[in-house]
Amino acid sequence: MSLAPGTLTAIKRISTSLHKAGGTSPHVLDAILRHTQGMTLNRSMETGSGATTLLLSHLSRDHTVFAMDDGNGSITNTQKNEHFRADRATFVLGPTQKTLPVHPFAGPLDFALLDGPHGYPFPDLEYYYVYPHLAPGALLVIDDIQIRSIHNLYEFLCADRMFEKVGVTLTTAFFRRTDAPVFDPLGDGWWDQGYNKKTLKRYLPGRVLGRLTTLLGR
Repeated sequence: MSLAPGTLTAIKRISTSLHKAGGTSPHVLDAILRHTQGMTLNRSMETGSGATTLLLSHLSRDHTVFAMDDGNGSITNTQKNEHFRADRATFVLGPTQKTLPVHPFAGPLDFALLDGPHGYPFPDLEYYYVYPHLAPGALLVIDDIQIRSIHNLYEFLCADRMFEKVGVTLTTAFFRRTDAPVFDPLGDGWWDQGYNKKTLKRYLPGRVLGRLTTLLGR
């Protein structure tokens, strides 16, 4: 999808002051536009709302926003903004800890932005309920990777074969979904995940270490 002339400039102008909870840097909005260049976003989603919602309501044909207002204006200020495309966006209100597990996604996602609750284990919980829906070639964006709970997820994604890191802008990381099979969300297979290839050997006695080395080398 394309933006009307001046729309991006207008959104960037208000991006850091749209609501009280803090805003999105214009540089991150530029990066979203750059990384989605040439893509067709039939379905997209994000947790949290703000300037990214305004932008994605133009870029995506069907955008779903999982958010809570909490009195900071993040929803109301977004919805009443003149650059918000209400015909292309749907809000699912409430804590993502409750709304994401029961949401029936209508089809594969071409774009996902995770910027909901940052306390552990909530970033991981959001990832768990979103990653099975990402189509090959989809863009996964995670914000605030300077926070340790989110940086853990960032490190995991960097090592996982389902994703290729395509860039980091300030504290926002961008990953492209590869064509690797979806990791079974109801299984285990921890030994097949890249993040787990390097175990913390100082915690393992020799006998267990030998068994584990055999397992990982099979």
